[in-house]
Amino acid sequence: MKGVILAAGKGSRLHPVTLHVPKPLLPLANRPTIHYAFDRLKEIGVTDLCVVVGANEPEMRAALGDGSDLGISLSYAVQSDAKGLAHAVSFAKGFVGKEDFVLYLGDAVYSEGFAHLRNRFEQSRCANLDMVKEVADPSRFGVADVVGERIVKLVEKPAEPESNLAMAGVYFFTSRIWDTLPGLKPSARGEYEITDAIQTLVQWGEPVLAGLYRGRWFDTGTLDSFLACSSFLLGGGALVGKGAVVEARIGRSVCVGEGALVRCGTIEDTVVLPGSRVEVAGDVKHCLIGGYAADGSSLKGRIVYAEAI
Repeated sequence: MKGVILAAGKGSRLHPVTLHVPKPLLPLANRPTIHYAFDRLKEIGVTDLCVVVGANEPEMRAALGDGSDLGISLSYAVQSDAKGLAHAVSFAKGFVGKEDFVLYLGDAVYSEGFAHLRNRFEQSRCANLDMVKEVADPSRFGVADVVGERIVKLVEKPAEPESNLAMAGVYFFTSRIWDTLPGLKPSARGEYEITDAIQTLVQWGEPVLAGLYRGRWFDTGTLDSFLACSSFLLGGGALVGKGAVVEARIGRSVCVGEGALVRCGTIEDTVVLPGSRVEVAGDVKHCLIGGYAADGSSLKGRIVYAEAI
């Protein structure tokens, strides 16, 4: 089985920090976000990976290389325009070929693995198995209507959801998925939706299954979710990188990158990127502070993203 990670997005919900550092490379607990995707895929025995990138290609290649240092084999595919998840995955077709593959959304971080889902996919020989999770507000997600374990309908961000099962960012496919892509039409959002591709499989009578996930799921695409994920990974504690200087009262959930300088009153619920210089008279709370650019150029002394509680 091969793996495809979608990481071409601009991270616009975290602008302006992601104008300088690609979203997949933002550090969580002092590790690039995308490393957590590598961890989960390696756990299920998937080490031959393709990362779909966009305008961030030079920074991604420079940071990740061929993956050998991380115990994986890494290839790259470039999405020409941001036209949705189905459009993005189409660029990995040459890499995947006729093999089965697992698709992983690069923003996602999970508290637990999903080996049971790979096993069910392979045992069932279904065309597609999608990881789903019960959520309180399914209208924010692609939503699966399920009979037993079989998906009978998928709707992207429905105004009136018919179930509380959200598509949770991990999808197992056979090569049958490639047959759906040429006939896809843009959605109302102007994108080629992966939910529409999967719905086509359903309409063709192909077996499409839902695999329930009970662990924590963070999409990390907004400030709140990014900091919540950081807090989870830190266990509410603090992590200070090599060479960093913190002259402040450290509260809960603080991560300071290598070589940063922090002088303030209390700092809590905050991520300070490597190389940052933070000097304020008051407190620093609920912030993402940069930092350095992915090419190593300095952004010292500049808060590129901050939001007060």
